[in-house]
Amino acid sequence: MKPYLFVFLFLFSTSARAQQWFAEVTAGTSSYNGDLTQKEVSAKRLGPMIGLNIKYNTGDFVNIRGGISYARLGANDKNNPDPGLQSRRLNFKTNVIELNVCAEVNVLDPETFYSYPYIFGGVGVFHFNPYTYDDYGHKTFLQPLGTEGQGLASYPNRKKYSLYQVCFPVGGGFKYNYKKDWEISFEFGYRILFTDYLDDVSKTYVNLKALQEANGNEAADLSYRKQTPFLEEGEKRGNSGVRDSYFFAGIKIATAIGKKKRDR
Repeated sequence: MKPYLFVFLFLFSTSARAQQWFAEVTAGTSSYNGDLTQKEVSAKRLGPMIGLNIKYNTGDFVNIRGGISYARLGANDKNNPDPGLQSRRLNFKTNVIELNVCAEVNVLDPETFYSYPYIFGGVGVFHFNPYTYDDYGHKTFLQPLGTEGQGLASYPNRKKYSLYQVCFPVGGGFKYNYKKDWEISFEFGYRILFTDYLDDVSKTYVNLKALQEANGNEAADLSYRKQTPFLEEGEKRGNSGVRDSYFFAGIKIATAIGKKKRDR
């Protein structure tokens, strides 16, 4: 009977734990890695981020949360240490709005410890729209221009990329519980992406004359921004072998909402 008694006591103690809804606010910084970067982290690429979540604390090791985040990403070849990349003279900025649902797993028992690490993972969708400024200071969105031949009949394998993409948030943090109704956390989250066009750069240069005829002078000018004469179609522009990514890091404050309940 002892094994059955142990299982019963374990299930009872788990189901008796307090369950609670929390509202979370995150403020911190964001950054991107991709075709315009050489270092994983650079202060010159850091941008702001804010986030709002609703989280269901089960009172056990696993919690479920969903939310929305806003961030600003960007990079500029002039900040690259490689002179060859500096001469490419590409740059971009984009605002990112992300919706996600994640499972949050506490590494230690929250009923026993007041502070502990946690990890999380989930799925989300995000919207982005990369833009740059031309030589006259005019803001221009890049996706409609097809700077790498996207949408041109002469490049049938280069389809226009969607401004809505799937992401997989993963990461972790360290949490401190204050009087059971407040939580303060530091969190780092990395986004695994399926697109290499977060920065509008991925493959090779296309025929600039064909691009100009199809999409106009601006498309050709912003596709090839070097000050040296254009060499030939097929010259390397980006690195399609590695997808882009972005990450968030910040301080999160959560407060309990609604009444705490116990599930027996």
